[in-house]
Amino acid sequence: MIEMPVPDRKIIARRDDIAARLRRIVPAEQVIHAAEELKAYECDGLNAYRQPPMLVVLPDTTAQVAAVVTLCRAEGVPIIPRGSGTSLAGGSLPTADSVVLGLSRMKDVMEIDYENRTIRVQTGITNLAVTGAVQPDGFFYAPDPSSQLACAIGGNIAMNSGGAHCLKYGVTTNNLLGVTMVMADGEVVEFGGAHLDAGGYDFLSLICGSEGQLGICTEATLKILPSAEGARPMLFGFDTNEVAGEAVAAIIRAGLCPVALEFMDKPAITVSENFAKAGYPLDVEALLIVEVEGSDAEIDEQLTRIEAVVAPYAPSTVKRSGNDIESAKIWAGRKAAFGAIGQLADYICLDGCVPLSQLPDVLKQTAELAKKYDLRVANVFHAGDGNLHPLIMYEANDPDSSRKAEELGADLLRLCVEKDGCLTGEHGVGIEKRELMLTQFNERELRQQMAIKDVFDPSWMLNPAKVFPLSLSTPHVEDCRAA
Repeated sequence: MIEMPVPDRKIIARRDDIAARLRRIVPAEQVIHAAEELKAYECDGLNAYRQPPMLVVLPDTTAQVAAVVTLCRAEGVPIIPRGSGTSLAGGSLPTADSVVLGLSRMKDVMEIDYENRTIRVQTGITNLAVTGAVQPDGFFYAPDPSSQLACAIGGNIAMNSGGAHCLKYGVTTNNLLGVTMVMADGEVVEFGGAHLDAGGYDFLSLICGSEGQLGICTEATLKILPSAEGARPMLFGFDTNEVAGEAVAAIIRAGLCPVALEFMDKPAITVSENFAKAGYPLDVEALLIVEVEGSDAEIDEQLTRIEAVVAPYAPSTVKRSGNDIESAKIWAGRKAAFGAIGQLADYICLDGCVPLSQLPDVLKQTAELAKKYDLRVANVFHAGDGNLHPLIMYEANDPDSSRKAEELGADLLRLCVEKDGCLTGEHGVGIEKRELMLTQFNERELRQQMAIKDVFDPSWMLNPAKVFPLSLSTPHVEDCRAA
């Protein structure tokens, strides 16, 4: 089981005083303290672990965020930044003595510049709402996590989120131009801006993916792109997961670059089809969704080339979308997969990456490990960049089942590292993979990373107990705070 540090009881004893002082910064109703209301913030998407925070504060502006951070730092109160709470790695799990600083009210579109193809937003805005703001004028925001209807841009930045279309357009870091960030001492700074390459050190690349450890991003300048003339997905069905993995590697090896290349195995296909009626074949073991963009002629030419590359792998199903309605259904099924699996069982959604050449072997070993632990695993992932999302199904009310699910998850992530991959592609480390960081990095490498946090957050008050193994970070934090 994942451990959390012992809370500071002295801070909790000052709870009412801290709440009163927070109400001088934001309207009283934006400080949440009632036990029944705090339950909404006791976990995020990794709901196997729950811990109500001491308080929740919901600011409206960067100035309010800065004032809250200044107060909490002076009082020694840990801060948990939270966007929409969709983290699947426990990235916004509170500690008992912490203040959750929620950005959900900060969702304004501040500026749209079509000439320079940028949009500036508050980071509480949802991913999909960014595209919604520019779509009527023929533009879109490329990163599209499956939770894009709910997830916030602030969380996307924290975890460097991707999505189905990241193969062609990249993940958040490839589409993030600048941020306004509140530092651990309450100072407000700007990194990057509405231009392709900012002067000085590339702090923006350091911040994107830092999981709320270095500061709180309150505003962001994002790249927007003209919408494609057209897009069309097609489906390939295969008799085994391994052959589907080989077909993925072949497509990329051939120099083709679809806008999206997604993988679903039989459990995911079946439950998604039953839920979304997407038109998926039910007589296959694995399914690839391949989408290309361009004019009608370009789309036909690209899909024909992809079909030729995939043909030697003997797909049992080859189906092109015939119209926009069919295309929407295909993607509705893929986007609904995670939620649909919840109809079958509780599940843990993992997130690891492997080189494409290793996909067939990793899929084979995933099935073998699932059999070893006597658990079911559904695979739904971004195949084009090797970003795996095994869904481990278990019984949350059964301690033995929960233990086995955690152990299987750890084994699968170790497998990714063994195959020259990494622990995370877009969900981050959070608490879920914190103790596995020593699988990918040695102690010296982790201490170098911790030294970076020391510079930005000398007292280690921002998003504590995340990312770094407690065996390394707990003594380090105690030394920092004693100094």
